[in-house]
Amino acid sequence: MTKDGKTTEILDIADELLAQGRHGEAIAVLEELETALSGEEQVLLRLAWASWDHGDKERSIRYWETILDRELQRKVFTGFAYDELVRIYKQESQIEKLVTLCEKATGVQPLDIGLLEELGGAYLLAGQNEKACGIFRKLVSMDGDNPAFHCRLGEALMAAGKPLQCEEAFRQAGLIDPDEAVRYLFLLADLYGKRGNYPAAKHWLGKCLEADPANSLYLCAMGDILIALEQFHDALASYEKAVQCDTIRAAVYYNRLGHSFMKAGHFLRAVSAFEKAVSIDENGPCMLGLNAARKALESTHQKNSTGLKENN
Repeated sequence: MTKDGKTTEILDIADELLAQGRHGEAIAVLEELETALSGEEQVLLRLAWASWDHGDKERSIRYWETILDRELQRKVFTGFAYDELVRIYKQESQIEKLVTLCEKATGVQPLDIGLLEELGGAYLLAGQNEKACGIFRKLVSMDGDNPAFHCRLGEALMAAGKPLQCEEAFRQAGLIDPDEAVRYLFLLADLYGKRGNYPAAKHWLGKCLEADPANSLYLCAMGDILIALEQFHDALASYEKAVQCDTIRAAVYYNRLGHSFMKAGHFLRAVSAFEKAVSIDENGPCMLGLNAARKALESTHQKNSTGLKENN
C-alpha cells in the first residue's frame, strides 16, 4: 500500500470513530498520524473538530490557529480556519483574541471588505469605538453606495458618544436606499433605547410611525420605550393599536407587553398583560409568563408585608 493509501485508511478509521462519538480514540489515532506526517492539514482539521467535540476547547483552538497561520501565508486566502476562529472567539467571549485575529487577517488582505467589516465589529465588541469608526469610515469610502456600511458607521459613532454624527449616518443610509429609510430610523431608535436615551428613542420611533402608522413592530417598540419613561397609559394604548393592526398576533404582542412590564418591575401590570395573552392562547410561553408574573407579584407583596410588620 502506498503512503497516501495508508494515510487515507487511517483517516477513514478516525472518521468512523468520530461518527461513533469515540472522540478520545479518534484523537489518539489522529495525533499518531500527525506525528508521522507533521502538519498534514486534513489531519489538523480533524484534530481541531475532534478536540472541540471532546471538550478540549483550548487544544482545538490551537489547531485552528496553526491552520490559520498557513492560510495567511497563501496567495489565495481561503479563510476557513479564520471563519471558525471568529465564531469560536465570539462564542467564548474571547474578544481580545478576536481583535488580534481580525487585525492579522486584514494585515494580509487590507482591502478585503468582509475582513474589514469583521474587524470593525470586533473593535465595537472590545469597546475600541474610535478604531471602529475609522474602519467603518474606510468601508464607506470604499463602497459609499452600501447603506449597511453607513448604518455600521452610525452604530460605531453612537458607541463613541457622537449621536448627531450617528443620526447623519443613518439618514445617509436612507438617502441611498429610500425604500428602507424608515427601517434605518428604527435601527437608530433602537440604538438610543439600548443606551438608555429614551426620549431620543421615542422621538425617532415617532418618525417611524409617522411614515408607517400601522406597523405593529414599531408600535410595540414605542410601547416599550413609553414603559421605560413610565408613561404607562400611552404604552398600553400603543400596544392595543398594535393588536388592532395585526389581530392574528395579538397573543404575541400581549406576551411581549407582559415581559416589558416585568423588566420594569411593574408586576401587577405584567399580570394583566399576560392574562390578556392567555385568554387568546392558553399554551406555551404566555402561561409561563403569567405564572412568573404572579409569582413575582406575590413575592413583592410578601416583602412589603414583612417590612410593615418590622416597622410596627
